[in-house]
Amino acid sequence: MKIRARFGAVISGCLLTLGAAQAETGSDIYTANCAQCHGKQREGGLGPSLADNVWLNGEPTKANFTKIISKGLVAKGMPAWEGLLTKAQIDQLSEFLLTKPTAAAEAPAADDIANIRVPKGFQISVYAEGVETARSLVVDSNDVVYVGSRKAGKVYALVDANKDGKADKVITVAEGLDSPIGVTLLNSSLYVAEISRVIRFDNINQTYANKPSYTVIKNDLTTDRWHGEKVIKAGPDGKLYIPIGAPCNVCDKENEAYSKIYSMNPDGSNFSVFAKGIRNSVGFTWHPLTKEMWFTDNGRDELGDNLPSCELNRAPKAGLHFGFPYCHSGVLLDPEFGKNKSCSDYVAPVANLGPHVAPLGLAFYNGNQFPAQYRNQLFVAEHGSWNRTQKIGYRVSLVTLAGNQLLTDTPFVEFLHDENVLGRPVDVAFLSDGSMLISDDSRGRVYRVTYTK
Repeated sequence: MKIRARFGAVISGCLLTLGAAQAETGSDIYTANCAQCHGKQREGGLGPSLADNVWLNGEPTKANFTKIISKGLVAKGMPAWEGLLTKAQIDQLSEFLLTKPTAAAEAPAADDIANIRVPKGFQISVYAEGVETARSLVVDSNDVVYVGSRKAGKVYALVDANKDGKADKVITVAEGLDSPIGVTLLNSSLYVAEISRVIRFDNINQTYANKPSYTVIKNDLTTDRWHGEKVIKAGPDGKLYIPIGAPCNVCDKENEAYSKIYSMNPDGSNFSVFAKGIRNSVGFTWHPLTKEMWFTDNGRDELGDNLPSCELNRAPKAGLHFGFPYCHSGVLLDPEFGKNKSCSDYVAPVANLGPHVAPLGLAFYNGNQFPAQYRNQLFVAEHGSWNRTQKIGYRVSLVTLAGNQLLTDTPFVEFLHDENVLGRPVDVAFLSDGSMLISDDSRGRVYRVTYTK
């Protein structure tokens, strides 16, 4: 456990605020120490939901809660709170977790969607509910939407059979998988990336509703949990691309498998490095005209609220190095690993998207529904800050380009309303009618954005 000055500890991506000394009730202790990972209303986020009566680690008893809180589940990213909280505080917290969640925790307020901001002329609606911990999206030629998940361990298919702009069915294609956040389509097959392997479902458009079998095409990926979840995308060259993130906040793994994006053949062969110096990419796409890769990268933590910025990068060819862990945001040498290095030796980002915004999925718009100025422009899902005094991100941003140069980076869909988080965008994709889909892993929803004129 790394203590972050006087304020907290960072474990597997969660900020643990040490403000419990002032908390008096179990609810106060939960809000001060647990809500960052498990949600303000216990609805889940980086950590699993504590409001859905689905218990992943034993029975919901006070003794079990006390044990888990005290000793932690380090392999799953849950820290040990023994020594950070007193025995009395842990006891109060255990009692609180036995209480029934409020109605707000069980179901988001219906009018929350009215507070999600979209540009004039656009409208946002819920495309699908009950898509637990929804992550990556991919849409087939029939507008069946495949969705990866995080803690749920499932892959879903969303089907709008009556074409009314809302999914009629949320079908579980597969379950019992290990954080299958990545999904992509290639040659009529659905490829799914788990933490340590890639699996393939053949003829998926004919079999998705019947719990299809799968083939393991690669099973020797890294098993680390810290930045260990893996997206996967099919490139325009017919290859599959998959990242392996750094197993740390910041560390030098240049000569190991980490901090890279790889390419491979559809059968898993010829697994090779495409790009290096990447801390944790959870999204990449290709420009519809140039066919060049663009990808997001999450900046390191523990340098304060405003440093460094998360990145949007362009990789026009294989073999480029994007700086991690030596240089961040194209301009900031790392205080430990940047000694005797120069940022000019690495590829600078096209855009610095902001500190701790956590950019994930991204996609170029090539539909016809939105106005013409959106054509071939880039949308980026920003999951939002977990470790910043003032929240930032929690939006889908529009990155406007002139060629390969940044013109503007502006909010398009905003899920942050008066410091209240209404959703955490993960990925964007488009239906055949040109409308946009946005996955939200905190609410288990997929939203649809349409242009109404």
